[in-house]
Amino acid sequence: MVDFLISVEDVASHHFQVELRLERPQAGQCFSLPVWIPGSYLVREFSRHLSSLRAEQQGQPVKLRQLSKNRWQAENLADEPLVLRYRVYAFDSSVRAAYLAAERGFFNPSSLCLRAEGFEAQPQRLTLAGLPEGWEVGTALAFDGRCYMAADYDELVDHPFELGRFWRGQFEVEGVPHEFIVAGALPVFDGDRLIEDTRRLCAAQIAFWHGRHPKRAELPFQRYVFMLNAVEEGYGGLEHRASTALIAARRDLPRLGSRELGDGQVRLLGLISHEYFHSWNVKRLRPVELARYDYDAENYTELLWFFEGFTSYYDELFLVRSGLVDEGRYLKLLATAINGMLATPGRKVQSLAEASFEAWTKYYRPDENTPNATVSYYGKGALVGLALDLSLRSSGQASLDEVMRLLWQRSGGGPVSETQILDAVAELGGPAAAEELRQWVHGREDPPLASLLDHMGVHWAHEPVLLEQKLGLKLGQGLQIKQVLAGGAAAEAGLCAGDELLACNGWRLRKLDEIPLLLDTRDPLKLNLLLAREQRVLSLSLNLPPATAGQVGAVGLTVADKVAARAQTLRHAWLGA
Repeated sequence: MVDFLISVEDVASHHFQVELRLERPQAGQCFSLPVWIPGSYLVREFSRHLSSLRAEQQGQPVKLRQLSKNRWQAENLADEPLVLRYRVYAFDSSVRAAYLAAERGFFNPSSLCLRAEGFEAQPQRLTLAGLPEGWEVGTALAFDGRCYMAADYDELVDHPFELGRFWRGQFEVEGVPHEFIVAGALPVFDGDRLIEDTRRLCAAQIAFWHGRHPKRAELPFQRYVFMLNAVEEGYGGLEHRASTALIAARRDLPRLGSRELGDGQVRLLGLISHEYFHSWNVKRLRPVELARYDYDAENYTELLWFFEGFTSYYDELFLVRSGLVDEGRYLKLLATAINGMLATPGRKVQSLAEASFEAWTKYYRPDENTPNATVSYYGKGALVGLALDLSLRSSGQASLDEVMRLLWQRSGGGPVSETQILDAVAELGGPAAAEELRQWVHGREDPPLASLLDHMGVHWAHEPVLLEQKLGLKLGQGLQIKQVLAGGAAAEAGLCAGDELLACNGWRLRKLDEIPLLLDTRDPLKLNLLLAREQRVLSLSLNLPPATAGQVGAVGLTVADKVAARAQTLRHAWLGA
């Protein structure tokens, strides 16, 4: 048994106090703190927040020697109780680390709980102390009335804790209790509406993986907890084996007296759907390279396009399948995803497999050149999932739904490799379908979405080209350039990220859409720009692409006016499966 006592030491200075007790340590016992948290592929160096580490044995101080940035060794005797005490600074309001202030507390054990090396497979016990009056505890970790119990270290660090005064609601799906915790909500928050919408999503996903009315023991969890921190601005989530930590803007929560489902609420429900789907796809069914986590270093895999990308495909698909949005609204969401990919020149530079492998150095460290050099394994991965699903359905042989369930059954809900994924596709859709998927993942071409959607009776049309697209740039605040897209007019003219546009053709610019009013009728494609760069004022000429350049605007998706019966049947099966 490894014992942890976590105390709320000082909310004003944002510190937890941690005591670790090991009854029968090894001589020269080593301890380490994870450098990353599974589900967020970036080395975050949690040990930088640890301080005042000390040890004792038999009431006497024990010397500790630091071996690396996150690892320590005690000069202790074997088989005599060893106690470590330390403080952890906690002021990260994201879902990935730890937070403590007067209004609430939150922590992932990966940020607080040192790993007793050699004892990872042993039971881990966690006790909380010093909670301010009125604070409650939310977690999916088993509680025996006094303390929280995990079978091993992996289970311990996969259970976040929410602390404080918060709203909580319950519901059941197929006999499994679910709890929703919301911290920081406004008084007009409609908890009943959130519970009902979430219940519908959960029911649809359980039925997807296990069929109607499965045995409770077949489900991957016997209790599930959603933990949402409502903030002024924010969005994100992190999956865990029986819970998820979420962050969203307060304005995006449902409100009492309003039955309207706003765009913010749809976005939140998509996030809830995404993280819940991860209970199967990435927490159980996961890359073979991540079968056992190495908490001390990067864990590389080329499969995030499947585990994050395909999950992103299904998150909004379940909004329409569960009846939360209609067909038309889902197609608008899908068009937004397609436009996001098409506006990224980096999709022609980096493959999905490469994007997955390089997540540790590129996806989580975006800069002004990110759209030119990388592709999102979330965004393009989701559209490859869409393409595979529609391709299988159009051939009349299978669907991606069946591929996912076959992988779950064959792996026993465990690790899988790319070969196993391709084999499942080949078994259900034929070798050509598997080869097509392989090319989409390892190549740099766009999947043929327009033709595939046409098979479903969905019309693909282009809207007029916007000015930013003609210029080949994206603005940040005001008229300051945030990104210059490779191959565009701005890149050819020599504009840079950070430049501030001041004037065009001798006229002061106040906003970008004034440019068409300032064009010279004698040479309407030429812009003489005045801009500020690093306190210097520069003049540059930019040539707009002519109409013959073939630029197309954003994609719009609608149900076609005249749809063949087969296309209508396919679409209904796809969106209502």
